[in-house]
Amino acid sequence: MFTIYVKFECYEGKREAFVRRVREQGILDAIRSEDGCHRYDYYFSEENKNELLLLEAWETKHHQEVHMTQPHMEVLRSLNAEHIVSATLGEYEVK
Repeated sequence: MFTIYVKFECYEGKREAFVRRVREQGILDAIRSEDGCHRYDYYFSEENKNELLLLEAWETKHHQEVHMTQPHMEVLRSLNAEHIVSATLGEYEVK
């Protein structure tokens, strides 16, 4: 299993709007139905109202790489530009 996290710093007051738009535009459903996707979930920080955490789990790294080329990811990237200041990516281990 290939697992990653992305820690986003959102523009002031844009965190909830970003997740809402991702959901409303069907992007979450599209990603979650991709081949090899085991998990794709957003979490809100309790301490920082602009911080958003994304946890992803894929069957293989290749599945995640293919995911990044899907048409709905272009729409997601445009939403990122409107709502996200910065992003930090890392891998984590599932036990």
